[in-house]
Amino acid sequence: MHSERAGMPLRLLAWGGLAFLHAPILLIVVYAFNTEDAAFSFPPRGFTLKWLGIALGRADVLEAVKLSLQVAALATLIALVLGSLASLALYRRTFFGKSAISLLLILPIALPGIVTGLALLSAFKALGIAPGLVTIVIGHATFCVVIVYNNVVGRLRRTAHSQIEASLDLGADGWQTFRYIMLPNLGSALLAGGMLAFALSFDEIIVTTFTAGHERTLPIWLLNQLSRPRDVPVTNVVALLVMLATMLPILGAWYLTRDGDSVAGSDK
Repeated sequence: MHSERAGMPLRLLAWGGLAFLHAPILLIVVYAFNTEDAAFSFPPRGFTLKWLGIALGRADVLEAVKLSLQVAALATLIALVLGSLASLALYRRTFFGKSAISLLLILPIALPGIVTGLALLSAFKALGIAPGLVTIVIGHATFCVVIVYNNVVGRLRRTAHSQIEASLDLGADGWQTFRYIMLPNLGSALLAGGMLAFALSFDEIIVTTFTAGHERTLPIWLLNQLSRPRDVPVTNVVALLVMLATMLPILGAWYLTRDGDSVAGSDK
């Protein structure tokens, strides 16, 4: 009789691969609270929150955090608006060029980041736009739109169109139908897409490197810290904060979309 459970060797291999991938992350967490200020002193000599206080007291760290939060919030807002409008326009309509538009929408996340960064830098130079906050937000929004679009269009495809038709038949106008029928059905998809977009924008570094100019987001600050070995404990703390800031929204998005077939707006 065929068993659906994987064999013990395969399970050990899978768990070993997961451990290998996550071991560096665990080391960063350990060294962020190590009492020694050496880069690598194993085993850790003790536990301390000193480096956390030092990191939160440094002006350069706080400025980088502030800029990253601003960029992520603005890019997420743009992505929510454009991604939702694009999904509403494309999910049921069939017209000439629809496939090309869909490809253009998902292309930024499919291309390597260095290609997207170079393309954006060339475009900004051609238009005479100086690198700064605006260019970073535009660069991040290009791939954040894809995240929101995929989440919303997936939910729309599972939404029974009869609900919309019933609303219109009962006298509701387009805005009322959107507000009372479609928006509640799309709520969790929008929230999940926004959280994923925020997480991706917050820790993006490749596109940011080409569009930031003299601005320093938190990932760029971390990259610059690689040449300062004396600041390794503080760098570990900041890296831990970045991981938490990106991991929590991703887990939240997964939690909101884990039961995609039984959420409001599905065909059930």
